[in-house]
Amino acid sequence: MPTDCISYQNSGYFSPLMNDYLDQKTNLSSLYNRFPTLESFEAQILEKQNNFDNASRETLVTVLQKQYLKVETSAITEQNIKDLALQNTFTVTTGHQLNLFSGPLYFLYKIISTINLTTELKAKYPTYNFVPIYWMATEDHDFEEINYFNFKGKKFRWNKESTGPVGRLSTDGLADFLDVYKLELGSNTNAETLKKLFEDSYLSHNNLADATRFLANALFGAYGLVILDADNADLKRHFIPFVKEELLHQSSHKLVLETAEKLKEYTIQVNPRQINLFYIEDNVRERILFEEQKYKVNHTKIEFSKTEILALLENHPEKFSPNVIMRPLYQEVILPNLCYIGGGGEIAYWLELKSFFAAAKVTFPILLLRNSVLLATEKQAKKADKLELNWENLFSKQDHLVTTKTKELSDFPIDLVDLKAQLQKQFSSLYDVANKTDESFLGAVKAQEKKQIKGLDNLEKRLLKAQKRKLNDVLERITNLQSELFPNQSLQERQTNFSEFYLEFGENIIPALVQQLKPLDNQFDIIVL
Repeated sequence: MPTDCISYQNSGYFSPLMNDYLDQKTNLSSLYNRFPTLESFEAQILEKQNNFDNASRETLVTVLQKQYLKVETSAITEQNIKDLALQNTFTVTTGHQLNLFSGPLYFLYKIISTINLTTELKAKYPTYNFVPIYWMATEDHDFEEINYFNFKGKKFRWNKESTGPVGRLSTDGLADFLDVYKLELGSNTNAETLKKLFEDSYLSHNNLADATRFLANALFGAYGLVILDADNADLKRHFIPFVKEELLHQSSHKLVLETAEKLKEYTIQVNPRQINLFYIEDNVRERILFEEQKYKVNHTKIEFSKTEILALLENHPEKFSPNVIMRPLYQEVILPNLCYIGGGGEIAYWLELKSFFAAAKVTFPILLLRNSVLLATEKQAKKADKLELNWENLFSKQDHLVTTKTKELSDFPIDLVDLKAQLQKQFSSLYDVANKTDESFLGAVKAQEKKQIKGLDNLEKRLLKAQKRKLNDVLERITNLQSELFPNQSLQERQTNFSEFYLEFGENIIPALVQQLKPLDNQFDIIVL
């Protein structure tokens, strides 16, 4: 089984909303700016060029240069940061939480999608510069979502208390975590590389933001990735007018609710608050509420009058943190951004925001679903061939797969369709008779037909079960292989940490992914390593 692909829509792992977005259904067309094709970026560039405050570029470059002071930076990343000062430079951005040791595999796919799209754009539009940005979600406070990763079916968890923004969280305690993880890694060359990468990332940096920047730069710095921590007073100064609007008028709430109504046939991703901002300090990130003519910080005794909170905003904009509704706007205000690359859940909530962006007079970016990948070893591919499995089989739900293969492997029909057809033909003759006699007989015929069809249905189910028992050995090999590729009957990319594959295949894994992935193809890639 060679490297292959399957459409997102046919993979069975994407929501109806994402499938309809990819199919460009007309009911969604008002919710995005332009569909992601290489040609659509020309108009996006011109729109962003005419609707971006270039004064923020200088701040952006200065902040990035400070954040990279202690990072060994590649020449291409260094040049990309400098180029951000130029008015013909634009960004492609992805965002991700600060998951421990990168978390699940799709962290890699998000960033590679971003890098590869900038490469394609440069080839198509050579008079412009395109910079891949990884926006670190340093202000998130849900530590339980990021404090672990899975390796060879085991969960490795960092046990620590955290209440504030995770980017500011101390890395104390990760030396003990590494001692446990080392035991699972073993001692080959790739294991030693992973140990050193963890040590250099987490034991040599004081907080999670700096550690994650080091890790992402170590993995992707050679490709020019620029890593941004937007938890910064200078950057937030450019966002003050939008925070002020949110505090005084709460316009996002009304606009996003109106858009959510257009998506009511789908599962809504996020619901807006009255005020979509948090108050933030080192150990606090709590919602800002407006009650009794006061601005109150939830779960604290902190409160402000209107005058006080506006003064705080002017003097300390870093104390205001956007939530999931406001963060995309913040991103597009401070970055000369053309496209946001995210997973299905992220794109779904971005689709709720277009009218809010229009009211704020900020260009809405192109929304691109990140690459998705299934990694398989040659050994697994050979097993699949031997078991006569194709990728479509392996992507199907396990019950469906087992039933399908049972029917294929049986040397006689498992379903009793022919018998049911014969039965219905016989009953058609009885109906001819019944229609000529008393109505009570017609009822009896109908009841008997229903009883016998039900009897054949039950026999069909029992026959299927009997064949599954008979074919148990081969079916077990099939389900074991699928479980290897889809741990917990879920997507591998959502379960497995990159280190599991790095341990076996080493440093070539990222170059192989960079070479294979095409962000605009809308295909779920299957890559045999």
